[in-house]
Amino acid sequence: MQIEECLNVMTKALKPIEDVETVSIDDCADRVAAEDITAPIAVPSFPKAAMDGYAVLAKDVKSAALGRPKKMKIQAHLMAGDYQDIKYEKNQCVRVMTGAYVPEGYNAVVKQEDTDYGENWVRIYKDAVSYENYCKVGEDIKKDSVVITKGTKLSHVHAGILASLGIDKVNVIRKAKIAVISTGNELVKPGEPLTPGKIYESISHMLINAIKKEGLQVIFSKLCRDDEEEAKALLKKAASEADFIITTGALSVGKMDFLPKTLKDMGAEILFQGADIKPGTPTMAGVLDGKVILSLSGNPYAALANFEIYFWDAMAEIMGCDKFKPVVGKVRLMDEYRKKEKRRRLVRAYTEEGKVYLPSEVHSSSVLSNMALCNCMIEFEPEQQVRMGDYVKIRYIKGL
Repeated sequence: MQIEECLNVMTKALKPIEDVETVSIDDCADRVAAEDITAPIAVPSFPKAAMDGYAVLAKDVKSAALGRPKKMKIQAHLMAGDYQDIKYEKNQCVRVMTGAYVPEGYNAVVKQEDTDYGENWVRIYKDAVSYENYCKVGEDIKKDSVVITKGTKLSHVHAGILASLGIDKVNVIRKAKIAVISTGNELVKPGEPLTPGKIYESISHMLINAIKKEGLQVIFSKLCRDDEEEAKALLKKAASEADFIITTGALSVGKMDFLPKTLKDMGAEILFQGADIKPGTPTMAGVLDGKVILSLSGNPYAALANFEIYFWDAMAEIMGCDKFKPVVGKVRLMDEYRKKEKRRRLVRAYTEEGKVYLPSEVHSSSVLSNMALCNCMIEFEPEQQVRMGDYVKIRYIKGL
């Protein structure tokens, strides 16, 4: 199957989260808005000065110039935060500071630099046009307008917008709960002694940090020996507690690659097994007790590459937010790549300013260290032949 077909069948099996939580705007970053949010007030809610100067009616100073100043009486002085109900008087003005209320009848602010800085009377040396240096009511946000739509992934900027409207709490979709199960007798937790024949388990830590960085939660991460009964118990627990499950290892055709059979024995529906892609051809997805399980390779780069392909589309569906979807683009290849692949191939790379580079000659799916030099993957089609300078498709890796 092509990865597009795999994605299609997997996303159709997913159930969007409907649970809603209320959080403070100080905790809303990376959360998904559960509803449209409308403005309860206009911003600004009163006409205000855009800079220090003198509020005038523009037509009263239309002839003012450096050699022909307009002399005006100052009715009052208003600082930001002040309010006075001042009635407009012809050929009079109000001294205002930036952000101050501009009384009704005045429709422009002359910068203080264009005056003699008078305190009781002022000479104005420049004319003004209507609404110059003047912020209208609702100039930023109109009352009752939709400022945030349902499904928006909120940021620190959204928090500022909500605060400007006087909103201190927001309804968001509950964070997706993810379970990660890493299989293999050879695996040891970092921090524990490493004995001959063992390796430190690294994939789950890479995935957990990627998941958390996008505002989701990992409810548990477990190592699982190559033991079907142990795997069944962990999968059953994960399916009862998590919204989405990731497994690594035990997938291919080796003696200990028991996972496909185990899932079938548990009554799981296999959505796909094997895609026309390298690395990670054995990648599999199934449904157990209504929860989708994405099973990745036990090789670090293969696991990461296929996690990037499948996981973020799954989260976009579950969370009802397209911001989770992976980002793709076309950029110019700046290195030679002479291989012609029989399958679609994902090659680690680094992109910036519309160009992409191959920072490493080692592309084995078991090698992870050179990924620290990369932030994307080039996607080569079967039999595609490229030269330096050609445009190629890339997949950006989230968070890098």
